Amino acid sequence: MSTMASSSTGVSSSTDSETLRRNRILSSKLYFDVPLSKLPLIYSPSYNIQFLGIEKLHPFDSSKWGRICRFLIVDGVLDKNRIVEPPEATKDDLLVVHSESYLNSLKSSVNVSIIVEVPPVALLPNFLVQQKVLHPFRKQVGGSILAAKLAKERGWAINVGGGFHHCSGDKGGGFCVYADISLCIQYAFTRLNISRVMIIDLDAHQGNGHEKDFSRDRRVYILDIYNPGIYPLDYEARRYISQKVEVVSGTETEEYLTKLDEALKVAGRMFDPELVVYNAGTDILDGDPLGRLKISPDGITARDEKVFRFAHERNVPLLMLTSGGYMKSSARIIADSIVNLSKKGLIDTLGSTGKV
Repeated sequence: MSTMASSSTGVSSSTDSETLRRNRILSSKLYFDVPLSKLPLIYSPSYNIQFLGIEKLHPFDSSKWGRICRFLIVDGVLDKNRIVEPPEATKDDLLVVHSESYLNSLKSSVNVSIIVEVPPVALLPNFLVQQKVLHPFRKQVGGSILAAKLAKERGWAINVGGGFHHCSGDKGGGFCVYADISLCIQYAFTRLNISRVMIIDLDAHQGNGHEKDFSRDRRVYILDIYNPGIYPLDYEARRYISQKVEVVSGTETEEYLTKLDEALKVAGRMFDPELVVYNAGTDILDGDPLGRLKISPDGITARDEKVFRFAHERNVPLLMLTSGGYMKSSARIIADSIVNLSKKGLIDTLGSTGKV
């Protein structure tokens, strides 16, 4: 009798939490109608993290997002008036995936400093950490969530930020404070009538955060191509990868692209997605101090083109997140890749106005 009672209580609490999650998603202000005069390219100056030079203590280029847009504007691919600015994710938005206890833990500057791997952040008053560090991340989360809606409507979307793939619902790490990939997928399930999502994670690091969040969710197929010898070395999360391709330190462009071609063929046979979430980290670049791979700038352009073509040929909407990349040259390389996607007709930067 007691076993049955506890079992029914478990089912009831699970149903209650699902109802609460659904209500939070439906009442969120992160989805809004974007006029056709705007491109499905999402960015805010608030993405960039700049505070007393502390951001320079981490190898990540925390102003790369703004530099990507500036390059695109100079290249004539982007009119700054056509960029979509996302709202900031609120606490209620974040609770769709994150636990209350995890969000409360971010009220400690020490905890945030550990997650972003910048020890002096621990010494700052938390209100400054919220304003100068966490606010930029919450804006990027808003961008990732909105990107799924725009991808469904326009066929593609690029959040010039996001891709915090080391963060799960109850744990951050590796410069990833919020689980934007898990969040944008949960919103897509509820708001976009989507039930099959493929994550293609091509950052050099294993995407252990979303792997844990979707460990038992058959609606999500994860293709992860990563270097197994570097952070996060999360062997539990590796068990949850639908299709893992390990590329060891020193892997060069030709071998990498061959493995990607093979992996995309397998993924296309194994799963029929209604949405592709592409985590396009540039830390695979030759010389990146953390990725330890040897992929050329042209190799990154070819990689992105292959993923966009994979989705395009299947008529599946794709959203791209820029994720990791720890060299100053990353911004230029991402901009060059977006220019190439436009030239190849895989994205339409002319939009409905017929002019850039």
